[in-house]
Amino acid sequence: MSERKTAILVLEDGTQFKGFSFGADRSVSGEVVFNTAMMGYPESLTDPSYSGQILVLTYPLVGNYGVPPTETDPETGLPRFFESDRIHIKALVVADYSFEHSHWNAVRSLGEWLSEHGVPAIYGVDTRQITKIIREKGVMLGKVAVEGCPAPEAFTDPNKENLVAAVSCTEPQSYGRGKYRIVLVDCGCKYNIIRCLLRRDTTVVRVPWDYDFSTLDYDGVMLSNGPGDPQMCAVTVENIKKAMAKGKPVFGICLGNQLLSIAAGATTYKLKYGHRGHNQPALMVGTDTAVITSQNHGFAVDTRSLNEEWEPLFVNLNDNTSEGIRHRSKPFFSVQFHPEATSGPVDSEFLFDRFMAQVAEYAK
Repeated sequence: MSERKTAILVLEDGTQFKGFSFGADRSVSGEVVFNTAMMGYPESLTDPSYSGQILVLTYPLVGNYGVPPTETDPETGLPRFFESDRIHIKALVVADYSFEHSHWNAVRSLGEWLSEHGVPAIYGVDTRQITKIIREKGVMLGKVAVEGCPAPEAFTDPNKENLVAAVSCTEPQSYGRGKYRIVLVDCGCKYNIIRCLLRRDTTVVRVPWDYDFSTLDYDGVMLSNGPGDPQMCAVTVENIKKAMAKGKPVFGICLGNQLLSIAAGATTYKLKYGHRGHNQPALMVGTDTAVITSQNHGFAVDTRSLNEEWEPLFVNLNDNTSEGIRHRSKPFFSVQFHPEATSGPVDSEFLFDRFMAQVAEYAK
């Protein structure tokens, strides 16, 4: 233990947590958030929605099943086991790191993978205490300083940057040869959104976050997840308004839910500490149907700001925050959680079927 480099997490309120490094020899600054999932770190770390964030995992043991290979699916060209082509978090914080990993699909350790991507990581700290501080005081900025690497002078707030522009694709890309043509607006999309669409007889045309897709021929629009403040995506909102004017089906996920809501005239706000994990219960409004959902967001929609043409679709059973909206008469709806849910529960993947049913109806 004494041979390992020390590392320190410094919170914006001055609280410090000293542990040991198991990632890259690098010091960084970002927004400190926590995730309550018990598994799925390869998927979470490659989720673009975590861009700019220092991720604290509340599950006490991390790294025990290693990291899968980077092989791609020949049919889609996408990595089989990850949600993007790289790690997006600024740093990782865990209570206990397993230096010995064992899994049939593992090709390297979590520490090796983080080092390869230049991402620092700390173990041996009280993640429960970090989580309690964030829950009581709210999300705050932080720094990770690894021994031998000077700490950043200032705290960096990633939400002041256009994170979506940094994680979106830069030119249109096409996947599949299905019957229905779906435009996927990439605000930092998880690859499993593409996989879920391709399993439903689609051709997916993935376009950059600021791309004017109104000139394209399509049967439906998918608005992806992504990081940061939705107010940074004014160009995307204007393009969504154009799509709604066409009247063809629109389905939004996570950030896509917030952008559709803004296009509908609603407002958004920053949550105290966000929703991140695989265990968030959401109730479908007007029914007794609840689903367990995977979530990763720091902003939410104020459904009270919706006009009479729109209504809530889901509500969070923990804190009653909005989990989705829908138009009362047109084929537009969105959810704050992740129905593609990799990794996580698949309770709500049926929403892709509902979207495709609308697409098929309007394509007649």
